[in-house]
Parts: sequence; structure tokens; C-alpha cells
Amino acid sequence: MTELEQRRRSVQTALAGSKAKIHKADALLVSSPANIRYLTGYAGTNGLALVTPSETHFFTDPRYALEASESITCKLHIAKRALIEDVAALVKRRKLKKIGFEPLWLNLDQHQKLKDLLPLGASLLPLPGVVENLRMTKSPEEIDRIRKSVRVNSEAYARTLRRVRLGMRERDIAAELDYQMRLHGAEKPAFDTIVAAGIRTALPHAQPTGKRLEENDLLLIDMGACLDGYMSDMTRVAFLGIPTKRVRSLYNAVLEAQMAGIEAVRPGVTAARVDEAARKVLKRHGLDRQFVHSTGHGLGLEIHEGPRIGKKDQTELRAGMVITIEPGAYIDRFGGVRIEDTVLVTANGCEVLTPTTKEFVHL
Repeated sequence: MTELEQRRRSVQTALAGSKAKIHKADALLVSSPANIRYLTGYAGTNGLALVTPSETHFFTDPRYALEASESITCKLHIAKRALIEDVAALVKRRKLKKIGFEPLWLNLDQHQKLKDLLPLGASLLPLPGVVENLRMTKSPEEIDRIRKSVRVNSEAYARTLRRVRLGMRERDIAAELDYQMRLHGAEKPAFDTIVAAGIRTALPHAQPTGKRLEENDLLLIDMGACLDGYMSDMTRVAFLGIPTKRVRSLYNAVLEAQMAGIEAVRPGVTAARVDEAARKVLKRHGLDRQFVHSTGHGLGLEIHEGPRIGKKDQTELRAGMVITIEPGAYIDRFGGVRIEDTVLVTANGCEVLTPTTKEFVHL
């Protein structure tokens, strides 16, 4: 059994094992692109999968017929009409009655059309998180792909940082980062690369602008690579010149918080406890109100996956999960610092996959 087949079998087992909870769902309609790729390997732009307790059906259109026929290992349907119409026809042929769907991904038009086409007695049931819960724990092959993505990301950062000079614009640096990622094997950035300088580093998700680097600017770079479908994520902060005591103190406080978060990562610990470990350090430094986001998130086929490393997430960490640890502190009209690594949960603790130094680099 291939890894894709094992994943589909896991979804089928989840369907069969939760019938009471989901009112005896006969199938799950998968419309999330990441979930479809996870179950079938398909990375195109038009596809649906219908998983029943005994088989999986994949639907796409004639543009992808050749590619799908060579790679799809479940039951393949090439639709010459809207995919949702072929799904409804199969539901009718198989006499399926309760169809689970992903409420975050099936759009209103598709939902209404499918509802209208279902045979008498059939109904739709929102069924979130079935595939996402499986995706949280990565296989050895997935971990290997994330490792490669992390290495490409760090190499792109290192090569770009050597080119940074006073007077460069934020968007120049972002363009160089994206270029270096692709040059070293990434298919694309994992998200829109964040580059912020000076007081703009106080904006956690600042988009690169035409602002030019000046002496005594903080420089925050948050970047990730997508390689073979798998994401990496890293944030580093450098300084142009000799940092003041206040800047050093801010950086050291965030680094201490980040290390505390990493130290807390191990199987059986809740995501909330990891968040708390980082947050306590920043509170001790009087920076708790300047920490305005969660400590991290899972990643894999998407840049943001479960678990959320936040105050309320009671998900217990398991070996094989890959998460980020990224506390930050942001001071209006002064600047901000965030330090982020991609971290693998192991049987005995964790492994920081990101090789880039966390020393406070002065340019």
C-alpha cells in the first residue's frame, strides 16, 4: 500500500469510526486543494474527491486528463460538465444518503448546486477537520520534504543578506529573497515575503514598500519556501549599524522567549503550554502587551496548519508534528523583533530544523 493509499484508508477509517457523531455519513466530499493533494497527489486547480468507507473517487476536467491518468491511483472521473454534477450523479448511483463536506472549502454556489442535485432522501452534513487532523502528524517522507524546504529557505536568506546595503528598498530585498528561493529549487515562496525596516518592523505582517534602508534601522525578514508542495517558515531580525542598549534588550528578550518556547516542545504537552512558556518570558520583561499574536502554528502542505500554538489550543503535541515557534514584541514608533524557527516534534522532545543563526547580526 502506497503512502497515498494509506492516507485514504485513514480517512475511510475515520468515516467508519465516527458514524454516531456525524449521523452516519456515507461519504466525505473533499474540496480543500491541500487535502486533495494529500489524498491523491493532485496539485492542479480543478479537482474534487469523494471518499466513502470503501473507496475514493477523484474528479477533474479534460485539461488534466493526461496528468491524472498517469498519477491518480484512486477511481478517476474526467468530467465534461461541472465537477459537482458528476459528484451528484455518483452519489445517486451509489445510493449514498449522508454526504459530509468541508465547510471552510465548499463554496456557497457549489453547496447549493449539490444540494439541488442530490436524490430524494440524501442530505449534506458539515464535517470539518477530518483530513486536517490526519495531516498534523507528518510521515518520514513529508518531514524530509520540509527539511529540504527549510534548507532552501535558509540558503536564500544567507545569500540575500550578503547583498543588503544601505539605500536598498524593502521590496528590492523581498524580490531578491524570492529569486534566491527559486534559484535554489523552490517552486515558489510559501507566502508573500515580509520585509520591514526601521519603525515599520513594529507591523507584524508588514508588506514590503519603497522604504529605503537607513543607518540604525532594524530589518525584519519573514520568509518561507514551497518545495515539492511543502512549506518552511523563518523570521530573522538584523540591524544596520551598532544597536543601542534598548534595541539589544528587545532582541534578547524575544530570543529568550523563543528559546523557552522551543524548550517546552515535546510529545504530550499542549500547544497552549508552549505558548505560555514563551509568553511568560516576555511578561517578565514587561513586553507581554507587545506580543500580539500566537507563538506559532503547524505547517506542511499549507503555511498555516494545525495545531495553532496559542493560548486556547489544547491539542497535545505528537511526534511527527512540524510547527513554528515565533514570539515577537512590537513597539509603536520604535520597532519590533520576531524570531522564528521551523521545529519538528520528536519522540523525546524536538529538533530545530532551521539552521540559520539567531545571533543578532549587524550589517
